[in-house]
Amino acid sequence: MVLILRAVKVPFRSGRFAVILNEEDASELGVREGDRLRVRYGRSNLIATTQLSREIVERGFAGLTDLSMGELGIDDGAEIEVYPVQKPKSVELVKKKTRGEKLTQDEIRRIVEDIINNALNEVELTAFVISSMLRGMDFDEIEWLTRAMIETGDRLYFEKGIVVDKHSIGGVPGNKISLIIVPTVAAAGLLIPKTASRAITSASGTADTMEVLASVNLSIDEIKEITERVGGVIAWGGATNIAPADDKIIRIEHPLSIDPRPQLLASVMAKKGSVGAKHVIIDIPVGEGAKIEKTDTARALANDFIELGRRLGLNVTAALTYGGQPIGRAVGPALEAKEALKAMEDRAGSASLLEKSLGIAGILFEMTGIAANGYAHARKIFESGKTLEKFREII
Repeated sequence: MVLILRAVKVPFRSGRFAVILNEEDASELGVREGDRLRVRYGRSNLIATTQLSREIVERGFAGLTDLSMGELGIDDGAEIEVYPVQKPKSVELVKKKTRGEKLTQDEIRRIVEDIINNALNEVELTAFVISSMLRGMDFDEIEWLTRAMIETGDRLYFEKGIVVDKHSIGGVPGNKISLIIVPTVAAAGLLIPKTASRAITSASGTADTMEVLASVNLSIDEIKEITERVGGVIAWGGATNIAPADDKIIRIEHPLSIDPRPQLLASVMAKKGSVGAKHVIIDIPVGEGAKIEKTDTARALANDFIELGRRLGLNVTAALTYGGQPIGRAVGPALEAKEALKAMEDRAGSASLLEKSLGIAGILFEMTGIAANGYAHARKIFESGKTLEKFREII
């Protein structure tokens, strides 16, 4: 049975999808407190947990949290369809992983599809993320997870040019290097469609910092257009349909301040594979206070990235960098944007910022055969003012 109700925003925030029904509407639907409902508006839909009320919501209305309204893209008064649904098969597959059993490629694909379709609620998705962290995934499962994340989203294709990309696993305050790397690499004639995350475990993600200077809420068509026109772009991956399961997983990881190895590997490599990159540099900060504190652990993770890249047909190199202190002198979106921009304008700046930025850009130059001494080539571009000029073009 389907009910057509009018949405109304409820006066409280929640970190999960929920729908509050008047008890009479719930009785008509045959649902109880805690049951699963699908809420649909046009082509948007989500799975929400039922809550009941006699006074907060009148009959004929459905109370939705800010999170639910945002996911559906609606305002008060919108007509929505509400109907009960059974638990998807992927719930049993999540339980299988909690028992430490290996999932098949088809089973992982089913879980990823249900994540995208909002068929799993927050508790079930959290169980999948935590069980993947505690029970682990072998390389087959990680590869299958990565491929499923790529194949269930949009992909970029470039007919001309060498496409490269970089990614930092993050966790180090002030890690604003992408704002210098991207224009430096683009100024050398390479294509670098950089999709970035917002903050997960640090004060500012690359997307947060770039947003101070330009819009990062770009569609996949806009990312391609800008990259083809000026050689590079920095955009928020969550605004696209590139590896859409990733942003939903990050939403679970953020409040827990966790970044499990299987999801970390799949998240990074799915985005790189989706944008058509053939050469990828992974920055792994190492040091006290960073996500990775020991060099041996960092080397093992670097080997994992390289092996996953090999399985996906990508040329991957990992750089172990010092992560025991902030990069540069500023922490926080606006301050980091100001510091990066000033460094480009002055053609000088904090040694930690410039050495890391130009060093990683240089590795990409060596990987693609642009220069035998990549660092020297990157510094020449930066000091000539071409990095700043290209950054202005990107903005």
